[in-house]
Amino acid sequence: MKRIKLNVLGLSYSQTQSGAYALILADEESNQRIPIIIGSAEAQAIAIELESLKPPRPLTHDLFVDFASAFGINLIEVNISKLEEGVFYSDLIFDNGYERIKIDSRTSDAIALALKFKCPIYTTSDILSKTGIILNFEKDEKSEKTDVSNNPEKIEKSQKTYAAGKGKNEFAEFSISELDNMLNKFIKNEEYEKASLVRDEIKKRKGKP
Repeated sequence: MKRIKLNVLGLSYSQTQSGAYALILADEESNQRIPIIIGSAEAQAIAIELESLKPPRPLTHDLFVDFASAFGINLIEVNISKLEEGVFYSDLIFDNGYERIKIDSRTSDAIALALKFKCPIYTTSDILSKTGIILNFEKDEKSEKTDVSNNPEKIEKSQKTYAAGKGKNEFAEFSISELDNMLNKFIKNEEYEKASLVRDEIKKRKGKP
């Protein structure tokens, strides 16, 4: 299976989970994006590295890097290897000078360590096809005018239903054409987390895995 190299595009506040963040990964060779929900501690570690900041005392991931370096262990690469029930699983590939060792890791920790070790991040073409958001900025005026993502009453009603546990996806009440328009707008505004929910609902309607 083809491996896909990913870059860390950035972080944003989660629009569906309070206190969480959306980590956006980008396929290096295409216009696809993968949004992953992570916790605040991991988001802080990633943000510090992206901004090239240095905390006054080592944080958890810094301590891990210092420990590994002290014993001659290097992180060679990170592989986002599996996706089960919406959860990403990752492997850390280490080299101690004698052999390469694979260790299971939460994806949020894996990305934070990849940035600190400055090593590449990979995933599979299968995972990218299931979770990737394809950027497409082409949109005609007609679809812009009929974009239901500007209908606050319907969106609010749908979100309340989702929050109350009455639906698995907050966009379940919209039609396919409405979802297509919303997907375009969310991608254009770089709201990848919402775009992933809309994409999942469209795939569900069309019977795609």
